[in-house]
Amino acid sequence: MRALEANEKDGKTYASYYLVGVMEGLKEASDTALRNGQKPPFCIEGRRFEPAMARSLYQTELVRHADNYEADMPVQMVVKAALESSFRCTH
Repeated sequence: MRALEANEKDGKTYASYYLVGVMEGLKEASDTALRNGQKPPFCIEGRRFEPAMARSLYQTELVRHADNYEADMPVQMVVKAALESSFRCTH
């Protein structure tokens, strides 16, 4: 993620698009689990869920659990943890 941001003129923009794609892919996987009768890893349940939130969710998760994440951790893992803590299922 850091390499993408640093290597290109528009690196930060590309990284933001990547985060949005990861977030939306995880949402689709969660929705699929729900449709298949499985327990989803997180639940939106009418709460605000917008692409513009991707970077904030990612950065907040990194700060919140700084001791758990290393520089080479997969972005998907961090975003998944962020979604699970921010959008807990209530049922």
